[in-house]
Amino acid sequence: MLEKTISTHACDYDVAVIGLGPTGATLANLLAIDGLRVLVLERDKDIFALPRAVHFDGECMRVFQTLGLTDKLLPRLFVGPGMKFVNREGKLLIDWQRPTCVGPQGWSASYKFHQPDLENALRERLARQSSVDVRLRHEVFALDEADDGIQLRFEDTSCGKLGQATARYVVGCDGARSIARRFMGTELTDLKSHERWVVVDVLLDTPRPDLGDYSVQYCDPTRPTTYTRGPGNRRRWEIMVMPGDDATQLTSPEWLWDKLARWISPAEAHLERSAIYTFHSVVANGWRRGRLFLAGDAAHQTPPFMGQGMGAGIRDASNLAWKLGAVIHGEAPDTLLDSYESERSPHVRLFIETAVQLGSVIQTTRPELAEVRDEDLSAAIRNFVTPQPRLGPGAWIDEPSGVAGHIAPQPRLADGRLVDDVVGYRFALVARPELLRECRDVVNSAAQAGVEIVASDGAAVREWLESINAAAVLVRPDRYVYGVAQDGESLQHLLQHAVPGLQTEGAVAV
Repeated sequence: MLEKTISTHACDYDVAVIGLGPTGATLANLLAIDGLRVLVLERDKDIFALPRAVHFDGECMRVFQTLGLTDKLLPRLFVGPGMKFVNREGKLLIDWQRPTCVGPQGWSASYKFHQPDLENALRERLARQSSVDVRLRHEVFALDEADDGIQLRFEDTSCGKLGQATARYVVGCDGARSIARRFMGTELTDLKSHERWVVVDVLLDTPRPDLGDYSVQYCDPTRPTTYTRGPGNRRRWEIMVMPGDDATQLTSPEWLWDKLARWISPAEAHLERSAIYTFHSVVANGWRRGRLFLAGDAAHQTPPFMGQGMGAGIRDASNLAWKLGAVIHGEAPDTLLDSYESERSPHVRLFIETAVQLGSVIQTTRPELAEVRDEDLSAAIRNFVTPQPRLGPGAWIDEPSGVAGHIAPQPRLADGRLVDDVVGYRFALVARPELLRECRDVVNSAAQAGVEIVASDGAAVREWLESINAAAVLVRPDRYVYGVAQDGESLQHLLQHAVPGLQTEGAVAV
């Protein structure tokens, strides 16, 4: 790799994003909100028109809410009620209920979607951002690092023309075969789950309510299979590849309809897509090197048994975007960017490890082991609860209540508005009005520094603060709790820790 000297003031862009899948498109949109100059390089011409990811959660929906996309997405979504694991005889082994009502995030816990719908919405928003330059059919082949920027070299594959651009930072959102990861020299930690499955997407021609709204993991050792309902008439089955299967026939209509015959026939539906996947479980050991970063599948890959593959990439984008903005705008030191991996890696690793554990239940193919599994699980049906992991160490203050480092809820204010809609894409101080009146100088200074002040006597906010024994909570732009305060002294300490150089003397009272 060549070493060059690039002035960050002379860089063409603040951030270059490699890859325009859901992670890259979300990241670029968030960076645009922060007013950054963004280059996006995508090797393909069009959105992949067929289904891939099919699930995201309420936390992801909050990110799409921040981007103003919820009204566009909601009519095309289906709220999922959860997942059931059943054995060969149909006995329930694991029950994973997902409430369909609006939950603490201000949204439902589980949404089923059609990936091209989401990608179209993200790209349409990007097209309206004057600070974002999207170049399709542009393939990156070199990243030349310097102390103060990165030169990207790429090819416009529509005509073979070579080009180059400079950026202060580069984020590889370019998937499992990431070129950015190769240039970084980052190795993958293997979490030891690599199984081949056939994924088949089906469009119903006639209603089949008997198939159900729950996802079902059929833990049959002779042929483990997954059923998932999508929005509208979309349904998906995932069929594990078994020893003795003819690899040349795995995606043939004859093979697929034979395996689907238990549930559905060609008279009721037609096949939209089928593909063979190896479900990997890996985490990159190093998400940052200097000005280079990884996000999404470039940084981690998970089996699908928790439906968290794409969602993990959306969380990456949400975590990294505001930090890049703070550093580039001169509001925080470059070391803030080190907290991206330290926070996200243990968080995503817990989801992957949990998915591997759930996968071990369904992927048991030895009958004698399946019998032991069934006895262990059916003795008392396991009620599975979605993990709510804390961030790893980073840009938040650890404190005894254990609230900091977790995703904050999104209550409605007294006027009915959701907190995120009031706050926008910035830090927010949610506090009892009486505390704010006691600390007018520090609160006013925080507001001048860009912190949105939310003083509410609304029942939902009051109940949240009472439940965590706090008078105020400082929430980051990615909606994770930075820290809490119980009184004026701890509030001043919290704000001065979060906003370096915060001045409180001589502030004008609110």
